[in-house]
Amino acid sequence: MKKIYAHFFVVFLLFCCLAQSCKKSGSFLSQTNTTNLNLATVFADSSRTEGFLANIYSSANISVNAARFSANGTVCGGLDAACDESEPSHSYATDASGFATGTINAGTVSDEPYNTCYTQIRAVNQLFANIHLTKMLAANKAELVAEARFLRAWYYSILVEHYGGVPLVGNNLYTYATPINVTRATYAACITYITSQCDSAAAVLPLTQTGLSWGRASGGACMALKARVLLYAASPLFNGTTLPQDAGPGSSGPVPPELVGYPSADPTRWQLAEAAAQAVIASGAYTLNTINTYQTSTPGYGFQGLFPQRVNTEYIFQYMRPANSDLEDLFLPPSRSGANGAFPYQGMVDAFPMSNGKLITDPTSGYDPTHPYDNRDPRMNYSIIHDQTVLSVRTGSGLISGQAPVNIYLGNGNNQNPDAVHIGTVTGYYCNKMLDPGALAATIAYVSNRCIPLIRYSEILLDYAEAANEYEGPTINVYNAMQAVRQRAGLNPYQLPAGLSQAQMRTYIQNERRIELAYEGHRFFDVRRWKIAPQTENIQATGMEVDDNGTAVTYNPFNVTKHNFRPAMYLWPFPISETGKSASLIQNPGY
Repeated sequence: MKKIYAHFFVVFLLFCCLAQSCKKSGSFLSQTNTTNLNLATVFADSSRTEGFLANIYSSANISVNAARFSANGTVCGGLDAACDESEPSHSYATDASGFATGTINAGTVSDEPYNTCYTQIRAVNQLFANIHLTKMLAANKAELVAEARFLRAWYYSILVEHYGGVPLVGNNLYTYATPINVTRATYAACITYITSQCDSAAAVLPLTQTGLSWGRASGGACMALKARVLLYAASPLFNGTTLPQDAGPGSSGPVPPELVGYPSADPTRWQLAEAAAQAVIASGAYTLNTINTYQTSTPGYGFQGLFPQRVNTEYIFQYMRPANSDLEDLFLPPSRSGANGAFPYQGMVDAFPMSNGKLITDPTSGYDPTHPYDNRDPRMNYSIIHDQTVLSVRTGSGLISGQAPVNIYLGNGNNQNPDAVHIGTVTGYYCNKMLDPGALAATIAYVSNRCIPLIRYSEILLDYAEAANEYEGPTINVYNAMQAVRQRAGLNPYQLPAGLSQAQMRTYIQNERRIELAYEGHRFFDVRRWKIAPQTENIQATGMEVDDNGTAVTYNPFNVTKHNFRPAMYLWPFPISETGKSASLIQNPGY
């Protein structure tokens, strides 16, 4: 089957012809208006059918999009800026600032996840209703349908992590003349539906995709999504939910607990999540990357070297797009032509341990606050740009002209430098995660061939470690999964202390997810499903001023933004634009 992602631009034009339109207060689930490129003519052509499928892939990065939230035409950040990872690049009112400050509500929240996901779910149903028109080899058609089935599960998983139980529309295609059922399914029904869709698709798709099919959904992607969904379902937020009771006096009224989780806790849900993650591991299809992309000799090169690779053994499901420098455009400092990416917090920097694996709060770790960036977990430098981080510079024509440190410090004549703290960055840091050392911002020639990971093998290892620890305790298999991630990271020693209790191992796992998967869309949801958001989100966020007077350098933390968390914010509110259309769409508790 021909690779679909090269067609994204053409598909966009096609999608404009097939785009859902709403009559006045109608829903995007309503009937599609078409031009002369109607559904019959689209699906009669196999290449157009593939193009239609390509467009369904095109929104798959919604939760990991680093430019997800914007206002006044300016990008303000992604989910990292909605939690304790980063400060939004601008103070405009967005979903990110609303969640960070505790002011989010049903009247201000965007309809982005609801609208985007149901639009693509409807597109899948359109494909199912019309695929019989497509002339294609039976085997190829079966795989195409299985890919679409996986994508439908993918978009439902995004809806569920945002809202809890959501309406399940099945294969229905609603019209303006048909009342749309927006009654929320129970959380349990949604989990069952998603996992069954994954199982069905996995039975048809190859375990991995290679060659021209690299980037398509695979059997491994189906298995991995199932593992993630079951892990979330087993987590404290959903496994015996107390959300209706937690909602407090601001609640919109009693919310049936089965809509926002399982009313009763069941520890065997951890066993299901463990088994699902183990199935991915046992397949032998994926490994942690150890390829040294840029031939550096520093520890942890496999972690840094992973992200510039377009094809690798670690990505299980990824977001494909043409070569570009979009992350560099966002995150590089102003001196390197970057702008509008969110700025990492000091707390995120402090989460990275020392190179010996010990947290900086451990008095035996060797941490020196007068040299805070020395001898740290290699992933810190691969994820965070701090004062004196060495980056490529370029000439006016875009050519790489060497490397030089980023001067973020104050004093010593640097106070007007565009990169300096309070000038270029409001926290004293820039994000370095997934940036390609060979790519430069605002250039055509120096771009990256990377794709964006949506599920990667290190996540599966951590999924397994978490689920197995919760169900069985810190067994040798839990140690092995954790230590594989830490070894690839370049920690020395990478072994965890022997004899950890379940609670101690849980703390290690949670911090390992925080740093290994930083800025990949996980942290916002992780702290909620663990129900630790009241501790992690009710914080005074801080940054770092580096003061260089020419003879001495001092490091001075300073306050940035006060974060606030309300119990309602465990889930997103359904936007008023949707609840106002139907009384049967029950709002989430607290809104």
